[in-house]
Amino acid sequence: MTDPHSEKHQPPHLDDFLCFALYKAHHAMNRFYKPLLGELGLTYPQYLVLMALWEQDDQSVGQLGELLHLESNTLTPLLKRLESAGLVRRRRTANDERQVQVSLMPEGRELKQKSWDVAACLFETIGMSREEIGTLVEDLNGVTGAVVAGRGR
Repeated sequence: MTDPHSEKHQPPHLDDFLCFALYKAHHAMNRFYKPLLGELGLTYPQYLVLMALWEQDDQSVGQLGELLHLESNTLTPLLKRLESAGLVRRRRTANDERQVQVSLMPEGRELKQKSWDVAACLFETIGMSREEIGTLVEDLNGVTGAVVAGRGR
């Protein structure tokens, strides 16, 4: 007879779950970024919006939401705060008043160079090469894609 308490029949430990590892990594990254971005006057979600605009300026709210996986009810207050800080400008498009375009202001462009210190600090802290981080990012993007596809989205 098989022992029901054998390792084979034991539920996995919390630390064995991928979802928990991602959860812990998410919180660790937020704690890491908070003081560094605080020096720039940014929150992490605001930083993500600026990074998206540094890659391609003048995007619609819809484009930003899709890229950042954020709903407009989350993104709009972020954009309003960035606009109040003089970092971005929001404007309705002439051909469709429902569409809002977001573009960088000079102060928002200037933060790009300062933000490289944040990225450099992360590389130093993690102690991984750019290639290792690139592989990890690819793997995590694969997990995200599989989960999203599995939900039928």
